[in-house]
Amino acid sequence: MNDALAQENKKIMVYQLLPRLFGNQHQQNIPWGTIEQNGSGKFADINGPALDGIKELGTTHVWFTGVIAHATLTSYNDTDLAANNANVVKGRAGSPYAVRDYYDVDPDLAVEVKNRMGEFEELIRRTHAKGLKVIIDFVPNHVARQYRSYAKPAGVKDFGEGDDVHVAFSAANDFYYVPGKDLVVPSLKAEQHSPLGELQQQKYVESPAKATGNNVFSEKPGIDDWYETVKLNYGVDYENHIAQHFNPTPEVWTKMRDILVYWTDKGVDGFRCDMAEMVPLAFWGWVIPEVKKVKPGLIFIGEAYDPSTYKSYLTTGQFDYLYDKVGLYDGLKKLIRSEEHADVNDIRKVWQVESAGFGDQMLRFLENHDEERIASNGFAGRAELALPAMVVSATLSGGPVMTYFGQEVGEPARGAEGFGGEDNRTTIFDYWGVPEHQKWMNGGAFDGGQLGTAQKALRDYYVRLLQFTASSAALAKGEFWEIPVNGNMNKRMYGYVRYTATQRLLILVNFDRHYRMEGQVQIPERILQHKPFTHAEDKLSDLKINDIKENKIPVWVLPMSAQILEF
Repeated sequence: MNDALAQENKKIMVYQLLPRLFGNQHQQNIPWGTIEQNGSGKFADINGPALDGIKELGTTHVWFTGVIAHATLTSYNDTDLAANNANVVKGRAGSPYAVRDYYDVDPDLAVEVKNRMGEFEELIRRTHAKGLKVIIDFVPNHVARQYRSYAKPAGVKDFGEGDDVHVAFSAANDFYYVPGKDLVVPSLKAEQHSPLGELQQQKYVESPAKATGNNVFSEKPGIDDWYETVKLNYGVDYENHIAQHFNPTPEVWTKMRDILVYWTDKGVDGFRCDMAEMVPLAFWGWVIPEVKKVKPGLIFIGEAYDPSTYKSYLTTGQFDYLYDKVGLYDGLKKLIRSEEHADVNDIRKVWQVESAGFGDQMLRFLENHDEERIASNGFAGRAELALPAMVVSATLSGGPVMTYFGQEVGEPARGAEGFGGEDNRTTIFDYWGVPEHQKWMNGGAFDGGQLGTAQKALRDYYVRLLQFTASSAALAKGEFWEIPVNGNMNKRMYGYVRYTATQRLLILVNFDRHYRMEGQVQIPERILQHKPFTHAEDKLSDLKINDIKENKIPVWVLPMSAQILEF
Protein backbone atom coordinates (compact mmCIF):
# COMPACT_ATOMS: atom_id res chain seq x y z
CA MET A 1 0.00 0.00 0.00
CA ASN A 2 1.47 3.40 -0.94
CA ASP A 3 1.77 6.19 1.65
CA ALA A 4 -1.10 8.24 0.22
CA LEU A 5 -3.49 5.29 0.29
CA ALA A 6 -2.34 4.31 3.77
CA GLN A 7 -3.10 7.84 5.01
CA GLU A 8 -6.57 7.71 3.46
CA ASN A 9 -7.31 4.70 5.64
CA LYS A 10 -6.35 6.47 8.87
CA LYS A 11 -8.08 9.08 10.96
CA ILE A 12 -6.92 12.68 10.91
CA MET A 13 -5.51 13.54 14.34
CA VAL A 14 -5.21 17.27 15.03
CA TYR A 15 -3.09 18.93 17.70
CA GLN A 16 -3.90 22.61 18.24
CA LEU A 17 -1.39 25.05 19.69
CA LEU A 18 -0.77 28.79 19.86
CA PRO A 19 2.92 29.42 19.12
CA ARG A 20 2.73 32.57 21.31
CA LEU A 21 1.91 30.38 24.31
CA PHE A 22 3.28 26.96 23.38
CA GLY A 23 6.99 27.81 23.53
CA ASN A 24 6.88 30.55 26.16
CA GLN A 25 9.09 29.70 29.15
CA HIS A 26 8.42 32.90 31.15
CA GLN A 27 6.73 32.06 34.45
CA GLN A 28 6.01 35.35 36.21
CA ASN A 29 2.66 35.91 34.43
CA ILE A 30 1.73 39.49 35.29
CA PRO A 31 -1.93 40.23 34.45
CA TRP A 32 -2.04 42.53 31.40
CA GLY A 33 1.76 42.11 31.18
CA THR A 34 3.74 43.29 28.18
CA ILE A 35 5.74 40.99 25.94
CA GLU A 36 8.88 42.08 27.81
CA GLN A 37 7.32 41.12 31.15
CA ASN A 38 5.53 37.90 30.26
CA GLY A 39 7.37 36.75 27.17
CA SER A 40 6.16 35.10 23.99
CA GLY A 41 6.81 31.77 22.35
CA LYS A 42 8.47 31.76 18.96
CA PHE A 43 8.23 29.68 15.81
CA ALA A 44 11.76 28.51 16.61
CA ASP A 45 10.64 27.07 19.95
CA ILE A 46 8.60 24.46 18.11
CA ASN A 47 11.71 22.42 17.48
CA GLY A 48 12.39 18.77 16.71
CA PRO A 49 11.80 17.45 20.25
CA ALA A 50 8.58 19.48 20.51
CA LEU A 51 7.29 18.05 17.26
CA ASP A 52 8.32 14.55 18.35
CA GLY A 53 6.25 15.01 21.49
CA ILE A 54 3.30 16.19 19.45
CA LYS A 55 3.64 13.27 17.04
CA GLU A 56 3.77 10.86 19.97
CA LEU A 57 0.09 11.71 20.52
CA GLY A 58 -0.81 10.08 17.22
CA THR A 59 -0.92 13.50 15.56
CA THR A 60 -1.14 13.82 11.78
CA HIS A 61 -1.91 17.56 11.52
CA VAL A 62 -0.70 20.46 13.68
CA TRP A 63 -3.01 23.48 13.83
CA PHE A 64 -0.81 26.52 14.44
CA THR A 65 -3.29 29.07 15.81
CA GLY A 66 -2.60 32.80 15.60
CA VAL A 67 0.05 32.71 12.88
CA ILE A 68 -1.30 35.51 10.68
CA ALA A 69 -0.55 39.09 11.77
CA HIS A 70 -3.26 40.54 13.99
CA ALA A 71 -3.95 43.78 15.86
CA THR A 72 -1.73 44.23 18.92
CA LEU A 73 -0.43 46.81 21.41
CA THR A 74 3.17 45.78 20.80
CA SER A 75 5.24 47.97 18.52
CA TYR A 76 8.42 47.06 16.65
CA ASN A 77 10.88 49.82 15.87
CA ASP A 78 12.44 50.20 12.42
CA THR A 79 9.49 48.42 10.82
CA ASP A 80 5.98 49.28 9.66
CA LEU A 81 4.65 47.30 12.61
CA ALA A 82 3.37 50.04 14.89
CA ALA A 83 1.05 49.29 17.79
CA ASN A 84 -2.66 49.52 17.10
CA ASN A 85 -5.00 51.80 19.02
CA ALA A 86 -5.74 50.36 22.46
CA ASN A 87 -9.44 51.13 22.15
CA VAL A 88 -9.86 48.57 19.38
CA VAL A 89 -7.53 45.80 20.59
CA LYS A 90 -8.51 43.09 23.05
CA GLY A 91 -5.67 42.44 25.47
CA ARG A 92 -2.01 43.38 25.19
CA ALA A 93 -1.20 40.78 22.56
CA GLY A 94 -4.50 41.10 20.72
CA SER A 95 -6.93 38.55 19.35
CA PRO A 96 -5.59 36.22 16.64
CA TYR A 97 -8.99 36.64 15.01
CA ALA A 98 -8.61 40.39 14.44
CA VAL A 99 -6.33 40.08 11.40
CA ARG A 100 -4.47 43.22 10.42
CA ASP A 101 -2.53 41.82 7.46
CA TYR A 102 -3.57 38.61 5.70
CA TYR A 103 -0.18 38.40 3.96
CA ASP A 104 2.02 38.62 7.05
CA VAL A 105 2.78 36.60 10.18
CA ASP A 106 2.68 37.73 13.79
CA PRO A 107 6.01 39.46 14.57
CA ASP A 108 5.78 38.35 18.22
CA LEU A 109 6.55 34.83 17.00
CA ALA A 110 9.87 35.65 15.35
CA VAL A 111 13.34 35.75 16.86
CA GLU A 112 14.34 38.22 14.14
CA VAL A 113 11.28 40.26 13.28
CA LYS A 114 12.48 41.20 9.81
CA ASN A 115 12.87 37.49 9.01
CA ARG A 116 9.50 36.51 10.49
CA MET A 117 8.13 34.95 7.30
CA GLY A 118 11.32 32.99 6.79
CA GLU A 119 11.07 31.64 10.34
CA PHE A 120 7.50 30.50 9.71
CA GLU A 121 8.54 28.81 6.49
CA GLU A 122 11.27 27.01 8.45
CA LEU A 123 8.61 25.80 10.90
CA ILE A 124 6.58 24.41 7.99
CA ARG A 125 9.66 22.57 6.74
CA ARG A 126 10.44 21.17 10.23
CA THR A 127 6.88 20.01 10.64
CA HIS A 128 6.82 18.32 7.26
CA ALA A 129 10.17 16.68 7.97
CA LYS A 130 8.53 14.96 10.96
CA GLY A 131 5.78 13.56 8.74
CA LEU A 132 3.22 16.05 10.06
CA LYS A 133 0.96 18.39 8.11
CA VAL A 134 0.31 22.08 8.79
CA ILE A 135 -3.06 23.75 9.40
CA ILE A 136 -3.49 27.49 9.96
CA ASP A 137 -6.49 29.70 10.58
CA PHE A 138 -8.38 31.36 7.76
CA VAL A 139 -10.47 34.24 9.13
CA PRO A 140 -12.83 35.25 6.32
CA ASN A 141 -15.68 37.07 8.06
CA HIS A 142 -13.94 40.09 9.57
CA VAL A 143 -10.68 42.01 9.89
CA ALA A 144 -9.11 44.28 12.51
CA ARG A 145 -10.42 47.84 12.65
CA GLN A 146 -7.02 49.13 11.56
CA TYR A 147 -6.44 46.57 8.83
CA ARG A 148 -3.64 47.52 6.45
CA SER A 149 -1.38 45.16 4.56
CA TYR A 150 2.27 46.11 4.20
CA ALA A 151 3.26 42.62 3.06
CA LYS A 152 0.76 42.14 0.25
CA PRO A 153 2.14 41.25 -3.18
CA ALA A 154 2.50 43.99 -5.75
CA GLY A 155 -0.75 44.90 -7.45
CA VAL A 156 -3.01 43.63 -4.65
CA LYS A 157 -5.68 46.12 -3.52
CA ASP A 158 -6.17 46.49 0.22
CA PHE A 159 -9.56 45.85 1.78
CA GLY A 160 -11.67 48.99 1.64
CA GLU A 161 -9.52 50.63 -1.00
CA GLY A 162 -11.93 52.34 -3.40
CA ASP A 163 -15.06 51.75 -1.28
CA ASP A 164 -17.94 54.20 -1.51
CA VAL A 165 -18.19 55.13 2.18
CA HIS A 166 -21.36 57.19 1.66
CA VAL A 167 -23.65 54.17 1.33
CA ALA A 168 -24.47 51.47 3.90
CA PHE A 169 -24.21 48.71 1.31
CA SER A 170 -22.81 48.37 -2.16
CA ALA A 171 -22.00 45.08 -3.87
CA ALA A 172 -18.77 46.74 -4.97
CA ASN A 173 -17.65 47.62 -1.41
CA ASP A 174 -15.44 45.48 0.80
CA PHE A 175 -17.03 46.78 4.01
CA TYR A 176 -20.45 47.83 5.34
CA TYR A 177 -20.82 51.42 6.58
CA VAL A 178 -22.97 53.53 8.88
CA PRO A 179 -23.03 56.75 6.81
CA GLY A 180 -22.87 60.00 8.73
CA LYS A 181 -22.05 58.32 12.06
CA ASP A 182 -18.72 57.99 13.86
CA LEU A 183 -17.80 54.76 15.65
CA VAL A 184 -18.47 54.80 19.40
CA VAL A 185 -16.05 52.39 21.07
CA PRO A 186 -17.54 50.61 24.12
CA SER A 187 -15.92 50.80 27.54
CA LEU A 188 -14.47 47.74 29.26
CA LYS A 189 -16.41 46.17 32.11
CA ALA A 190 -15.28 47.20 35.58
CA GLU A 191 -14.22 43.64 36.49
CA GLN A 192 -11.70 43.57 33.63
CA HIS A 193 -9.53 46.09 35.52
CA SER A 194 -7.65 47.26 32.45
CA PRO A 195 -4.41 49.14 33.23
CA LEU A 196 -4.41 50.59 29.73
CA GLY A 197 -5.99 53.89 30.70
CA GLU A 198 -3.17 56.03 29.36
CA LEU A 199 -3.05 54.13 26.10
CA GLN A 200 -6.81 54.37 25.77
CA GLN A 201 -6.65 58.14 26.05
CA GLN A 202 -5.49 58.10 22.44
CA LYS A 203 -8.89 58.41 20.83
CA TYR A 204 -9.74 56.08 17.99
CA VAL A 205 -11.54 57.81 15.13
CA GLU A 206 -13.51 55.91 12.50
CA SER A 207 -15.69 58.06 10.30
CA PRO A 208 -17.99 56.85 9.00
CA ALA A 209 -18.30 53.84 11.27
CA LYS A 210 -17.97 50.40 9.71
CA ALA A 211 -20.21 47.49 10.67
CA THR A 212 -18.80 45.25 13.41
CA GLY A 213 -17.70 41.66 12.74
CA ASN A 214 -20.59 39.90 14.47
CA ASN A 215 -23.17 41.57 12.20
CA VAL A 216 -23.70 44.75 14.23
CA PHE A 217 -24.76 47.31 11.63
CA SER A 218 -24.60 50.23 14.04
CA GLU A 219 -22.04 52.81 15.09
CA LYS A 220 -22.39 51.61 18.70
CA PRO A 221 -21.25 47.99 19.19
CA GLY A 222 -21.45 46.66 22.74
CA ILE A 223 -18.59 45.49 24.93
CA ASP A 224 -19.61 41.86 24.30
CA ASP A 225 -19.61 42.39 20.54
CA TRP A 226 -16.57 41.83 18.35
CA TYR A 227 -16.01 45.59 18.43
CA GLU A 228 -12.35 45.23 17.49
CA THR A 229 -13.29 43.86 14.07
CA VAL A 230 -14.99 45.00 10.87
CA LYS A 231 -17.45 42.84 8.92
CA LEU A 232 -16.41 41.96 5.36
CA ASN A 233 -18.92 42.25 2.52
CA TYR A 234 -19.42 39.10 0.43
CA GLY A 235 -22.29 40.61 -1.52
CA VAL A 236 -25.05 40.09 1.05
CA ASP A 237 -27.27 43.05 1.87
CA TYR A 238 -28.26 42.09 5.42
CA GLU A 239 -30.45 45.11 6.02
CA ASN A 240 -32.48 44.54 2.86
CA HIS A 241 -33.94 41.05 3.37
CA ILE A 242 -30.46 39.47 3.13
CA ALA A 243 -30.42 40.11 -0.60
CA GLN A 244 -27.57 38.35 -2.42
CA HIS A 245 -25.45 40.05 -5.06
CA PHE A 246 -23.09 37.33 -6.28
CA ASN A 247 -23.01 38.17 -9.99
CA PRO A 248 -20.56 39.54 -10.90
CA THR A 249 -18.32 37.75 -8.38
CA PRO A 250 -17.70 40.13 -5.45
CA GLU A 251 -14.15 41.39 -5.16
CA VAL A 252 -13.89 40.09 -1.58
CA TRP A 253 -14.34 36.55 -2.97
CA THR A 254 -11.38 36.82 -5.32
CA LYS A 255 -9.23 38.55 -2.71
CA MET A 256 -9.88 35.72 -0.27
CA ARG A 257 -9.15 33.08 -2.88
CA ASP A 258 -5.81 34.73 -3.57
CA ILE A 259 -4.99 34.84 0.15
CA LEU A 260 -5.70 31.11 0.51
CA VAL A 261 -3.53 30.35 -2.53
CA TYR A 262 -0.74 32.52 -1.08
CA TRP A 263 -0.55 30.41 2.08
CA THR A 264 -1.03 27.17 0.17
CA ASP A 265 2.00 28.03 -1.94
CA LYS A 266 4.02 28.38 1.27
CA GLY A 267 3.32 24.74 2.13
CA VAL A 268 0.21 24.96 4.29
CA ASP A 269 -1.82 21.72 4.11
CA GLY A 270 -5.16 22.84 5.46
CA PHE A 271 -7.25 25.68 6.86
CA ARG A 272 -9.46 25.91 9.92
CA CYS A 273 -12.07 28.39 8.72
CA ASP A 274 -13.26 30.73 11.44
CA MET A 275 -17.02 31.28 11.84
CA ALA A 276 -17.73 29.59 8.50
CA GLU A 277 -21.49 30.04 8.86
CA MET A 278 -21.17 33.84 8.86
CA VAL A 279 -19.88 33.76 5.28
CA PRO A 280 -22.22 32.87 2.38
CA LEU A 281 -22.49 29.18 1.58
CA ALA A 282 -22.07 30.01 -2.10
CA PHE A 283 -18.64 31.50 -1.42
CA TRP A 284 -17.37 28.26 0.13
CA GLY A 285 -18.78 26.19 -2.72
CA TRP A 286 -16.82 28.39 -5.10
CA VAL A 287 -13.55 29.03 -3.26
CA ILE A 288 -12.72 25.58 -1.87
CA PRO A 289 -12.65 23.86 -5.29
CA GLU A 290 -10.73 26.86 -6.66
CA VAL A 291 -7.96 26.52 -4.08
CA LYS A 292 -7.87 22.73 -4.36
CA LYS A 293 -6.96 23.15 -8.01
CA VAL A 294 -3.63 24.42 -6.67
CA LYS A 295 -3.24 21.63 -4.09
CA PRO A 296 -5.81 18.82 -4.28
CA GLY A 297 -4.88 17.34 -0.90
CA LEU A 298 -5.80 20.44 1.11
CA ILE A 299 -8.33 20.04 3.90
CA PHE A 300 -10.87 22.65 4.97
CA ILE A 301 -12.33 22.51 8.49
CA GLY A 302 -15.33 24.76 9.13
CA GLU A 303 -16.19 26.23 12.52
CA ALA A 304 -19.95 25.66 12.54
CA TYR A 305 -22.59 25.65 15.28
CA ASP A 306 -25.96 25.09 13.58
CA PRO A 307 -26.64 21.36 13.10
CA SER A 308 -29.44 22.15 10.66
CA THR A 309 -26.86 23.53 8.20
CA TYR A 310 -24.13 20.91 8.59
CA LYS A 311 -25.05 18.84 5.57
CA SER A 312 -25.26 21.85 3.26
CA TYR A 313 -21.81 23.09 4.31
CA LEU A 314 -20.36 19.67 3.58
CA THR A 315 -22.11 19.24 0.23
CA THR A 316 -22.83 22.62 -1.35
CA GLY A 317 -20.09 24.32 0.69
CA GLN A 318 -17.51 21.62 -0.11
CA PHE A 319 -15.99 21.52 3.40
CA ASP A 320 -14.06 18.39 4.30
CA TYR A 321 -14.89 18.57 8.01
CA LEU A 322 -16.98 20.60 10.46
CA TYR A 323 -16.81 21.21 14.20
CA ASP A 324 -19.01 18.99 16.34
CA LYS A 325 -19.44 21.41 19.21
CA VAL A 326 -23.22 21.80 19.37
CA GLY A 327 -23.94 18.12 19.70
CA LEU A 328 -21.23 15.78 20.89
CA TYR A 329 -19.10 18.28 22.81
CA ASP A 330 -22.04 19.83 24.62
CA GLY A 331 -23.51 16.42 25.50
CA LEU A 332 -20.18 15.04 26.71
CA LYS A 333 -19.53 18.11 28.83
CA LYS A 334 -22.73 17.50 30.77
CA LEU A 335 -21.73 13.88 31.32
CA ILE A 336 -18.20 14.82 32.42
CA ARG A 337 -19.65 17.29 34.92
CA SER A 338 -22.23 14.73 36.07
CA GLU A 339 -25.00 17.27 35.61
CA GLU A 340 -28.48 16.30 36.72
CA HIS A 341 -29.86 15.94 33.19
CA ALA A 342 -26.74 14.42 31.61
CA ASP A 343 -27.72 11.48 29.43
CA VAL A 344 -25.91 9.27 26.92
CA ASN A 345 -28.91 9.81 24.68
CA ASP A 346 -27.04 12.97 23.61
CA ILE A 347 -24.37 10.68 22.11
CA ARG A 348 -27.04 8.59 20.42
CA LYS A 349 -28.70 11.70 18.96
CA VAL A 350 -25.40 12.80 17.39
CA TRP A 351 -24.95 9.73 15.20
CA GLN A 352 -28.62 8.95 14.67
CA VAL A 353 -29.83 12.48 13.86
CA GLU A 354 -27.43 15.43 13.83
CA SER A 355 -24.65 13.90 11.76
CA ALA A 356 -26.43 10.82 10.39
CA GLY A 357 -24.72 9.86 7.16
CA PHE A 358 -21.74 12.18 7.57
CA GLY A 359 -20.32 11.45 11.01
CA ASP A 360 -16.92 10.78 9.47
CA GLN A 361 -16.80 14.45 8.49
CA MET A 362 -17.27 15.83 11.99
CA LEU A 363 -14.23 16.93 14.00
CA ARG A 364 -14.54 15.93 17.67
CA PHE A 365 -12.79 17.60 20.61
CA LEU A 366 -13.04 18.34 24.32
CA GLU A 367 -10.85 21.44 24.40
CA ASN A 368 -9.88 24.26 22.08
CA HIS A 369 -9.04 27.95 22.45
CA ASP A 370 -12.71 28.94 22.79
CA GLU A 371 -13.74 26.37 25.38
CA GLU A 372 -13.10 25.97 29.10
CA ARG A 373 -10.20 23.78 30.17
CA ILE A 374 -11.41 20.41 31.46
CA ALA A 375 -9.31 20.70 34.63
CA SER A 376 -10.56 24.23 35.39
CA ASN A 377 -12.79 24.76 38.39
CA GLY A 378 -15.58 25.92 36.09
CA PHE A 379 -15.61 22.69 34.07
CA ALA A 380 -14.65 19.42 35.78
CA GLY A 381 -11.89 20.35 38.23
CA ARG A 382 -9.99 17.14 37.38
CA ALA A 383 -8.69 16.20 33.94
CA GLU A 384 -9.15 12.47 34.57
CA LEU A 385 -12.93 12.88 34.72
CA ALA A 386 -12.95 13.50 30.97
CA LEU A 387 -11.17 10.32 29.90
CA PRO A 388 -14.37 8.37 29.07
CA ALA A 389 -15.50 11.36 26.99
CA MET A 390 -12.15 11.49 25.24
CA VAL A 391 -12.56 7.82 24.32
CA VAL A 392 -15.95 8.59 22.79
CA SER A 393 -14.58 11.64 20.93
CA ALA A 394 -11.78 9.55 19.48
CA THR A 395 -13.72 6.43 18.58
CA LEU A 396 -17.35 7.27 17.76
CA SER A 397 -16.67 7.83 14.06
CA GLY A 398 -13.93 7.98 11.46
CA GLY A 399 -13.81 11.77 11.64
CA PRO A 400 -10.87 13.79 12.98
CA VAL A 401 -10.18 14.06 16.70
CA MET A 402 -8.45 17.10 18.16
CA THR A 403 -6.35 17.71 21.26
CA TYR A 404 -5.51 21.19 22.56
CA PHE A 405 -2.00 21.77 23.87
CA GLY A 406 -1.85 21.27 27.64
CA GLN A 407 -4.99 19.13 27.66
CA GLU A 408 -2.90 15.99 27.87
CA VAL A 409 -1.23 17.17 31.11
CA GLY A 410 -4.30 18.65 32.78
CA GLU A 411 -3.73 22.38 32.32
CA PRO A 412 -6.42 24.14 34.47
CA ALA A 413 -6.10 27.71 33.08
CA ARG A 414 -6.10 29.38 36.49
CA GLY A 415 -5.61 33.10 36.86
CA ALA A 416 -6.97 36.34 35.44
CA GLU A 417 -4.47 36.80 32.62
CA GLY A 418 -5.74 40.17 31.40
CA PHE A 419 -8.54 40.80 28.96
CA GLY A 420 -9.77 37.23 29.24
CA GLY A 421 -10.18 37.47 32.99
CA GLU A 422 -10.77 34.44 35.22
CA ASP A 423 -12.84 32.49 32.69
CA ASN A 424 -11.45 28.92 32.90
CA ARG A 425 -9.79 29.35 29.49
CA THR A 426 -6.20 29.80 28.43
CA THR A 427 -6.08 33.37 27.16
CA ILE A 428 -5.78 34.11 23.45
CA PHE A 429 -5.58 37.87 24.06
CA ASP A 430 -2.59 38.18 26.38
CA TYR A 431 1.08 37.34 26.78
CA TRP A 432 1.17 34.40 29.17
CA GLY A 433 2.99 31.27 30.20
CA VAL A 434 0.95 28.07 30.53
CA PRO A 435 2.20 26.54 33.80
CA GLU A 436 1.33 22.84 33.55
CA HIS A 437 2.28 22.74 29.87
CA GLN A 438 5.59 24.36 30.84
CA LYS A 439 6.30 21.35 33.06
CA TRP A 440 6.12 19.13 29.99
CA MET A 441 8.15 21.68 28.04
CA ASN A 442 10.86 21.36 30.72
CA GLY A 443 13.01 24.30 29.70
CA GLY A 444 12.81 23.49 26.00
CA ALA A 445 13.60 19.78 26.28
CA PHE A 446 9.93 18.84 25.70
CA ASP A 447 10.38 15.61 27.62
CA GLY A 448 7.93 15.99 30.51
CA GLY A 449 10.76 16.18 33.01
CA GLN A 450 8.86 18.41 35.44
CA LEU A 451 5.51 16.63 35.30
CA GLY A 452 4.10 15.02 38.43
CA THR A 453 3.22 11.34 38.66
CA ALA A 454 -0.48 11.90 37.96
CA GLN A 455 0.31 14.13 34.99
CA LYS A 456 2.62 11.55 33.50
CA ALA A 457 -0.10 8.93 33.84
CA LEU A 458 -2.61 11.27 32.19
CA ARG A 459 -0.34 12.00 29.26
CA ASP A 460 0.45 8.30 28.91
CA TYR A 461 -3.29 7.58 28.67
CA TYR A 462 -3.63 10.16 25.91
CA VAL A 463 -0.61 8.72 24.10
CA ARG A 464 -1.97 5.17 24.20
CA LEU A 465 -5.50 6.17 23.28
CA LEU A 466 -4.55 8.49 20.43
CA GLN A 467 -1.85 6.26 18.99
CA PHE A 468 -4.29 3.37 18.95
CA THR A 469 -6.98 5.59 17.41
CA ALA A 470 -4.60 6.81 14.72
CA SER A 471 -3.62 3.28 13.71
CA SER A 472 -6.98 1.51 13.89
CA ALA A 473 -8.71 0.59 10.65
CA ALA A 474 -11.96 -0.08 12.51
CA LEU A 475 -11.98 3.43 13.96
CA ALA A 476 -11.11 5.06 10.64
CA LYS A 477 -13.41 3.13 8.32
CA GLY A 478 -15.34 0.59 10.36
CA GLU A 479 -19.05 0.11 10.78
CA PHE A 480 -20.90 1.03 13.97
CA TRP A 481 -23.20 -1.07 16.13
CA GLU A 482 -24.69 0.25 19.36
CA ILE A 483 -24.88 -2.11 22.33
CA PRO A 484 -28.48 -2.39 23.57
CA VAL A 485 -29.17 -1.34 27.15
CA ASN A 486 -28.76 -4.40 29.37
CA GLY A 487 -28.06 -5.41 32.94
CA ASN A 488 -27.90 -2.36 35.19
CA MET A 489 -26.81 0.04 32.46
CA ASN A 490 -28.27 3.50 33.05
CA LYS A 491 -28.34 6.86 31.25
CA ARG A 492 -24.67 7.44 32.14
CA MET A 493 -23.41 4.23 30.49
CA TYR A 494 -22.86 3.58 26.81
CA GLY A 495 -21.29 1.00 24.53
CA TYR A 496 -20.74 0.23 20.88
CA VAL A 497 -18.74 -1.94 18.49
CA ARG A 498 -16.63 -0.57 15.63
CA TYR A 499 -15.67 -3.26 13.16
CA THR A 500 -14.27 -4.11 9.73
CA ALA A 501 -13.51 -7.43 8.10
CA THR A 502 -10.13 -7.43 9.84
CA GLN A 503 -10.71 -5.74 13.21
CA ARG A 504 -13.41 -5.71 15.89
CA LEU A 505 -13.45 -3.24 18.79
CA LEU A 506 -15.75 -3.17 21.79
CA ILE A 507 -15.92 0.31 23.36
CA LEU A 508 -17.61 0.79 26.73
CA VAL A 509 -17.82 3.99 28.76
CA ASN A 510 -19.24 4.70 32.20
CA PHE A 511 -19.87 8.32 33.18
CA ASP A 512 -21.64 7.35 36.37
CA ARG A 513 -19.70 8.34 39.48
CA HIS A 514 -21.36 5.81 41.76
CA TYR A 515 -22.21 2.57 39.98
CA ARG A 516 -20.56 -0.09 37.88
CA MET A 517 -21.70 -1.37 34.53
CA GLU A 518 -22.33 -5.06 35.10
CA GLY A 519 -23.89 -7.53 32.74
CA GLN A 520 -23.33 -9.38 29.52
CA VAL A 521 -22.90 -7.83 26.09
CA GLN A 522 -24.50 -9.91 23.34
CA ILE A 523 -22.53 -9.49 20.11
CA PRO A 524 -24.51 -10.43 16.96
CA GLU A 525 -23.22 -13.37 14.99
CA ARG A 526 -22.85 -11.24 11.85
CA ILE A 527 -20.26 -9.10 13.65
CA LEU A 528 -18.45 -12.08 15.13
CA GLN A 529 -18.13 -13.59 11.66
CA HIS A 530 -16.20 -10.54 10.47
CA LYS A 531 -13.04 -11.93 12.08
CA PRO A 532 -12.01 -15.58 12.03
CA PHE A 533 -10.46 -15.90 15.49
CA THR A 534 -11.95 -16.03 18.95
CA HIS A 535 -9.26 -14.86 21.35
CA ALA A 536 -9.28 -11.41 22.93
CA GLU A 537 -6.53 -8.82 22.86
CA ASP A 538 -6.85 -6.09 25.46
CA LYS A 539 -5.62 -2.65 24.37
CA LEU A 540 -6.25 -0.14 27.15
CA SER A 541 -7.17 -2.10 30.26
CA ASP A 542 -6.67 -5.33 32.19
CA LEU A 543 -10.12 -6.65 31.33
CA LYS A 544 -10.10 -9.96 29.42
CA ILE A 545 -12.84 -11.59 27.40
CA ASN A 546 -12.94 -15.30 28.13
CA ASP A 547 -16.26 -16.56 26.82
CA ILE A 548 -16.48 -14.97 23.38
CA LYS A 549 -17.17 -18.41 21.93
CA GLU A 550 -20.55 -18.43 23.63
CA ASN A 551 -21.33 -14.98 22.28
CA LYS A 552 -21.53 -13.60 25.81
CA ILE A 553 -19.11 -11.02 27.15
CA PRO A 554 -19.21 -10.26 30.89
CA VAL A 555 -18.35 -6.62 31.44
CA TRP A 556 -17.33 -4.58 34.47
CA VAL A 557 -16.55 -0.91 33.85
CA LEU A 558 -15.61 1.22 36.83
CA PRO A 559 -17.22 4.64 37.41
CA MET A 560 -15.84 7.43 35.20
CA SER A 561 -13.79 5.01 33.12
CA ALA A 562 -13.72 3.37 29.71
CA GLN A 563 -12.69 0.13 28.05
CA ILE A 564 -11.53 -0.48 24.50
CA LEU A 565 -11.25 -4.17 23.71
CA GLU A 566 -10.16 -5.87 20.52
CA PHE A 567 -11.70 -9.31 20.11
